[in-house]
Amino acid sequence: MQAYLVLEDGAVFKGRSFGASGEAYGEVVFNTSMAGYQEIITDPSYKGQIVAMTYPLIGNYGINKYDSESRKPFLEGFVVKESSKLASNWRSAQGLEEYLKENNILAIEGVDTRQLTLHIREKGAMKAVLSTLDSDMKSLINKAKKCRSLVGVDLVKEVSIEKPYKYSRTKNGKYKVVVLDCGVKCNSLRQLHRLKCNIIVVPAKTSAEEILGLCPDGILISNGPGDPAALAYLIKTVASLIGKVPIFGICLGHQILGLALGGKTYKLKFGHHGANHPVKDLRTQKIAITSQNHGFCVDIESLNKKDIELTHINLNDGTSEGMRHRRFPLFSVQFHPEASPGPHDAGYLFAEFIAMMEKRKKTRKNA
Repeated sequence: MQAYLVLEDGAVFKGRSFGASGEAYGEVVFNTSMAGYQEIITDPSYKGQIVAMTYPLIGNYGINKYDSESRKPFLEGFVVKESSKLASNWRSAQGLEEYLKENNILAIEGVDTRQLTLHIREKGAMKAVLSTLDSDMKSLINKAKKCRSLVGVDLVKEVSIEKPYKYSRTKNGKYKVVVLDCGVKCNSLRQLHRLKCNIIVVPAKTSAEEILGLCPDGILISNGPGDPAALAYLIKTVASLIGKVPIFGICLGHQILGLALGGKTYKLKFGHHGANHPVKDLRTQKIAITSQNHGFCVDIESLNKKDIELTHINLNDGTSEGMRHRRFPLFSVQFHPEASPGPHDAGYLFAEFIAMMEKRKKTRKNA
């Protein structure tokens, strides 16, 4: 079945459908990862976006039951150069095409994804429509122009859980961590579990009073989709938590902390999406190869430098990638330390979170 990806500026990319039929709308972005497409498809941070993979062959090792990062796919559509018809891996349970159809995700192959990527790099990320139903280009361009933007839209409410739950408890667990679910990835929970944390995951709309009532040793503010400035309720909650409990923010969590501390965020031209972004830790001068997925960034210059220290920068474009508070037990990063592109370059950040909670517990014990 023929399919079309049409951008709001009139750019048209023809291809073949290999997922569900229908129409999907969203901001089209490109991801430069060579592998990990299952993790990408199931990353809640892609809500509201159509994802194009720059690597030309996708689907060659199938889909398994272990590597999903959430309960279901949240992205709006998927774009590849070639979808592999053969899935060869000992863990594979089904093919990519079957999985996408099963989850009602539109997908298109046969697209020159490198041309699409260059177009986005030059023009910027933009709204688009992916359709198997409409072949009228004027109609499709109009649909792309009218679909919702990411700016000013609360997408977290569409991916966050509705009720709190306890992640599997750890024998001899040493720390209680509350995870504020803005679209948390499963591997963040696994990392905390490995480090002997008992984890309670709560909805993004949970109040500061309710969170503190759980008596956590630390709070993780997770990754998530969309514009952080649209999340006034979340910013208010986090602002009320600062200084009371150790806090670790990841991706959207980093942005929310920046806003809660009185700073500003801004939209990047085409964002950072991929598993090969070099980030420098300014404290150690070490460089980590990181996984990233964000279209917005904290304006580090908008924050009070007496209180906030810039800890990480992106070596591709110099944007801020991490910060910490000089007085309160709080730090955050823009990239994904739970992912493993390096493969474990950024894993030390979870150890820093544990050390922060341990220090806080000792301080309170001796008080």
